[in-house]
Amino acid sequence: MATVIVIVIYLALLLGLALFSKTLFRGTSKDYFVASHSIGPFMLLMSVFGTTMTAFALVGSTGKAFSLGIGTYGLMASSSGLIHAACFFMIGIKLWAIGKRYGYVTQIQYFRARFESKGFGYLLFPILVALVIPYLLIGVIGAAKTIVGVTGEKITPKGTIPGTFPEFFSDTGGAIPAWLTGLVICSVVLTYIFAGGSRATAWANTFQTLVFMVMGILAFYLISSKLGGVGAAIEQASDAHKVRTLSESATGKEIGVSKWVFLTYMFVPLSVGMFPHLFQHWLTAKSAKSFKLTVIAHPICIMIVWVPCVLIGIWATGQIPAGTPSGAVLSKTVGMLVKDPIVVGLVTTGILAAIMSSLDSQFLCLGTMFTNDIVLHDTKKTYTDKQTLMIARGFIIGIVILVYILAQILYKKNVFDLAVWSFSGFAGLTPLVIAALYWKRATKIGAYACVIAAFATWLIFFAKSGFGGEYNPGGVTPASIIWVVAALAMIIGSLASSPPKEETVAKYF
Repeated sequence: MATVIVIVIYLALLLGLALFSKTLFRGTSKDYFVASHSIGPFMLLMSVFGTTMTAFALVGSTGKAFSLGIGTYGLMASSSGLIHAACFFMIGIKLWAIGKRYGYVTQIQYFRARFESKGFGYLLFPILVALVIPYLLIGVIGAAKTIVGVTGEKITPKGTIPGTFPEFFSDTGGAIPAWLTGLVICSVVLTYIFAGGSRATAWANTFQTLVFMVMGILAFYLISSKLGGVGAAIEQASDAHKVRTLSESATGKEIGVSKWVFLTYMFVPLSVGMFPHLFQHWLTAKSAKSFKLTVIAHPICIMIVWVPCVLIGIWATGQIPAGTPSGAVLSKTVGMLVKDPIVVGLVTTGILAAIMSSLDSQFLCLGTMFTNDIVLHDTKKTYTDKQTLMIARGFIIGIVILVYILAQILYKKNVFDLAVWSFSGFAGLTPLVIAALYWKRATKIGAYACVIAAFATWLIFFAKSGFGGEYNPGGVTPASIIWVVAALAMIIGSLASSPPKEETVAKYF
């Protein structure tokens, strides 16, 4: 109960912060969608970093390291640190400048104008929604698996310890069930999105990012201490999960991650260039100088979060059964080795903070896109700020309900793999934004060809994977193939069609 009480107190603090941020809300649709371009360097760093570090980073990386080994860090963290920063510098600052100059609040508004096509938004919107939904699912599923792991039965040398609520949830061994966790998490996130939009999200993300970074370090310290220090913790882990030795490499036996999969994973972090929720965060910046801290500090923040999580996953191979579901590895390891229930509660709040700091941005961006790109686009009807906010909030509620239902159906899916599929789709769309920003000859036909080719290729691979499983066609990641196909489609389509109007080129270059 002490663990559950700590979690409840944390959620109450989060709601209190949301109510405080509401007092800063200016009541306009512009403030709701992009915080009136008023967010400074530190909050921009925290909100951008927080929204990229979801259950994928904490729950997913620990579970993947438990099953795959130390190579998990190299797959995403090492390349992400550099590639994310490069995307913020090469793409984020340019999009912020264009968005502020012309009053854009969504990606689609920019692409419609850049490629001289009103219809392009109606193609891109459903594709972006379809790719964001798996990202949302990993948050709700990751939170549920974490709470089940913390509040469920625990097997110890002295016997089985029953779950927290055996009299209420006998079907789950006393653990708080997934449906209830999902309901609470979605309700809390909805509350502060409704309270103040992007401004409330920025405040909440700053708080939550600090919480999950501190709690991740705390979990690392406590678990390593219980195992006798870092050296002892590594020694007791399964040998197959450590770095490949020279003798094993000389035999030609593949251990962990193959070279081509490792190399082509570098395409996956490109996804941040097309995340619609990151575009919205970029637009909240007060000035271009606000990006400086984000570009420099983001790789360091990634290292601070990923190193402890991956090492905990490796250490867990010597502590918990091999068949443990990947999503429950972190919570089970914490629950088994850290005996103080209050500390377990604090570490669990860190996991939930990472999850909710992404959910809020994604829910908000979908409401923003639906309102501005579908309802308000090309309409002769005039909407007040109050009506605009009602439309956005109504669509957000619909998306939340859909995600909640899908999370119950797909609860057993691997959080890491499901996230990689979402990232792969967005990574495959980055030739679109790169061409829009840096190639004057990019045309409407090229843009249509790029998006259709990317999504069709993604859909084929996603289906072949069993809708969310691990799948590397030809020994490389799907993201690399999708990216190449989309880039070729953009080049061929643009060169085969008439160049854009001179005034369009002059406007954006």
